Amino acid sequence: MTKPLNAIANARLQGRDGLFRLEISNGRFSGITAQAENTTVNEGELDAGENLVTAPFVEPHIHLDAAMTAGEPRWNKSGTLFEGIECWSERKTTLSHDDVISRASQTLKLFAAHGIQYVRTHVDVTDPNLTALKAMLEVREQTASFVDLQIVAFPQEGIWSFKNGRELMEEAVRLGADVVGGIPHFEFTRDYGAESVRWLMELAHKNDRLVDVHCDEIDDPESRFLEVLAAEALRLDYGSRVSASHTCAMGSYNDAYCSRLFRLLKKSGLRFLSMPTESLHLQGRFDSYPKRRGITRVPELLDAGLKVAFGQDSIRDPWYPMGNGNMLRTLDVGLHACHMLGMSWIDRSLELITENGAAALDLNEYGLDEGMPARCVVLQGATPYEVLLGQRPVLASVRDGQVLVRREASHPETGLML
Repeated sequence: MTKPLNAIANARLQGRDGLFRLEISNGRFSGITAQAENTTVNEGELDAGENLVTAPFVEPHIHLDAAMTAGEPRWNKSGTLFEGIECWSERKTTLSHDDVISRASQTLKLFAAHGIQYVRTHVDVTDPNLTALKAMLEVREQTASFVDLQIVAFPQEGIWSFKNGRELMEEAVRLGADVVGGIPHFEFTRDYGAESVRWLMELAHKNDRLVDVHCDEIDDPESRFLEVLAAEALRLDYGSRVSASHTCAMGSYNDAYCSRLFRLLKKSGLRFLSMPTESLHLQGRFDSYPKRRGITRVPELLDAGLKVAFGQDSIRDPWYPMGNGNMLRTLDVGLHACHMLGMSWIDRSLELITENGAAALDLNEYGLDEGMPARCVVLQGATPYEVLLGQRPVLASVRDGQVLVRREASHPETGLML
């Protein structure tokens, strides 16, 4: 670990012209002042090089227990969500404590190298031994120096549809899961799905836990568990602590239904998480043409004043064989898929991998404000547009005044033999 920084100089900040100096004291930002010009940095200071500095990236939806298991014990040949679940169910029987810790830790280090300091991972608790959960609780402690890790008790094979599903969820919360999850569209019946949502909301409310539900991750326009989740969040006045993940079916809903639904969504204040790379890969598998791509209504939700964040969902697992930890790649794909390449969207795009994810994780201390923990990343580019064009690795990642990552700027155009 390096010596703590005293300041970050020559930084550009979103929405503000000119250069800035971020003072750091005792691991927190103690002041942010404008600079008249580029200055030479002193010992104990980090030179941002006139690049954009933002709060750290947030990965709001990942499955660390399954990370790095693609092809084990077999490949997902159909590319569907459902065959992925089958492959994982087979791999799950071979899980060990050390296996989960090793793969999860490796993945979190990959994330840290890309400027991610906050992660929410779903962990499958449809396992009578809760092997993955117990291992992930250790990972949360072991990696606390470089990442804040939230753990979701995720019932991959259902709450109502898996033997002792409710008891396993309750035990996961007792052991220390931060978030209560669900998967209503995978329950055996529509009634089971709705009942599972109402039950998990009560479990979270009773135990003061956050909620993150895999909701309508299917191209079926009749899958409408989002309205159940939003209604429960509104009833319990819990909306800001509830995330609806995926909501792929919303891309298939008719506009008349969505008009009514959005009234409820705005009242409830739910957070939304979309995983564009994975949804593009998994969804539309039962269509010939036209072929749906399974992305929720991201720009419409944002226009409605709701918080939407992008996540990676998987790193090389039975559902998605790719993934490299670079949130800028996910952001780029999402903006393309959602028709959000207008400059007004690009200018605000980084909120989809920073502040909106922080809202979903219900973080109390996040951002580049005086008094906040001195946590930030230095990006390669002076504007969001330049950052997205290059999608290059972060130049630096700072956590509580300590430098976690530092690398030289990369220039792909150099080295050309022309």
